[in-house]
Amino acid sequence: MKLNILFLVRKTKLNKKGMCPIRCRITYNKQRHQFSTGQFINPSNWNSKQQLVKPPEPDTELINTQLSLIKTKLSQAFLMLQVKEESFTVEDIYLQYKGEKTQKEQGTLESFKSYLESLEKLIGIDIQRATWIKFDYSYKHMKGFIKHKYKRNDYPLNKLKLQFLADFEYYLKTEKGLGQATINKMIQRFRKPIRIAVAEGYLDKDPFMHIKQNGLKIVLYFFLLRSLVSLKNMSFHNLD
Repeated sequence: MKLNILFLVRKTKLNKKGMCPIRCRITYNKQRHQFSTGQFINPSNWNSKQQLVKPPEPDTELINTQLSLIKTKLSQAFLMLQVKEESFTVEDIYLQYKGEKTQKEQGTLESFKSYLESLEKLIGIDIQRATWIKFDYSYKHMKGFIKHKYKRNDYPLNKLKLQFLADFEYYLKTEKGLGQATINKMIQRFRKPIRIAVAEGYLDKDPFMHIKQNGLKIVLYFFLLRSLVSLKNMSFHNLD
């Protein structure tokens, strides 16, 4: 995903001197954020296609230099967030540009790993090492799934939906060849750090709360649809 930077001049927002502000709109991952550049011009002297101020606007060169500097700083902020290889929002890009602390977005793997670290300290106290190994096994498969499905190092907790587990189950079946019983146990282990994330305020509610713990089975909708189509096309004969 790329960052889109656009300068806007609203001709309807004139001050007493007949000048209007130049605003900057940044768009990332289908989200927008607008802010004032602090520059005011005669709207007639704005070239929206070239994103430049044109003569006879006073200080044309200075204003264009300022706009160019803003664009460069935004691009640098975007690059810095990409280098961290963590999830970020359009608001984080703006905060990074302003030199302020970004809003940390808790990641799914980050949450799972934190739970693993806490669990490891309980080995020999409340749990056996074999139990921790099973959770670590689930974590590694979750990490592989996110890399395979989303081509990223983590996935935002607040974007988790039931479809995420459906896709995870499908991945474990088709890519890893695991049986349903093993998959069910793996998903049950994954749900424990999710509940902790809810308790700690990283999530408003458990996105998987409607799934029953006993006999956990996620219905893959495209499989269900295929089955219905097959039934529709079948011919049933009277056996008498």
